[in-house]
Amino acid sequence: MNVSRRATLLGLTAAAVVTAAPAAMAAPSATLLEQHWQSAGTAGDIDHSTWGSFLSRYVSTGANGVNLVNYGGVTPGDKQVLKSYIASLEAAQPTAMNRDAAMAYWINLYNAKTVDLIIDNYPVKSIKKVGGGFFNTGPWDDKVVTVEGRALSLNDIEHGILRPIWNDPRIHYAVNCASIGCPNLATQPFTSANLASMLDQTARDYINHPRGASVENGRLIVSSIFKWYKGDFGGTDAGVIAHMRQYANGNLAAALGSVNSISDDRYDWGLNGV
Repeated sequence: MNVSRRATLLGLTAAAVVTAAPAAMAAPSATLLEQHWQSAGTAGDIDHSTWGSFLSRYVSTGANGVNLVNYGGVTPGDKQVLKSYIASLEAAQPTAMNRDAAMAYWINLYNAKTVDLIIDNYPVKSIKKVGGGFFNTGPWDDKVVTVEGRALSLNDIEHGILRPIWNDPRIHYAVNCASIGCPNLATQPFTSANLASMLDQTARDYINHPRGASVENGRLIVSSIFKWYKGDFGGTDAGVIAHMRQYANGNLAAALGSVNSISDDRYDWGLNGV
């Protein structure tokens, strides 16, 4: 199936579909930012209910199966509520939390701050047009939050804390980059109590959606996430496929049984907005 046809089926524009990872999208390595962040305590979750209320009001599932955010509809009051929630996360001490609570904390902070950045710059067609200095290369390297006295970027959170400390490929399904091609923004906060079940569900949801994986005429087409971060999924095509088989359902599960390599990868950087 050609790109335009797949885009139409997904409810996307052909211009927004990327058939291969751009050269500039070299995947950051999972390198511990500093030893400090490996500390862990016994404290549980902080209160994420404000984030949950925000998600329930502004996130809905579109006809194409992608969770969409009503960025333009966020009221001034709710914009401030979101900023206050992020400030409460910045004031917290994740190194005093137990491992599950800390992982949930970092995922929620990443996602809430990403949504906040889009709202502050809305209307915008892609997160790649936000931040990054003069060339608008995206906000990922900009220092956007301060936690335990340390200024952090989104890349610091994902690649310098989450990936190297937890070493769990499901992290890629949990953090959301405000794009159609990205795994869905969860409609509820992550907590220590729901962490394991939500990580599994986000993996199933993405892998079983065409933007995550599909087999077309015997060819396996995957999200570029599985190319950029292949090392997190086993380091080889076979490793990626084995990972997908853990979560694939129905026709995809059957189709994955007859493929042993990845034929192509795609990603859509269009905004996940209503």
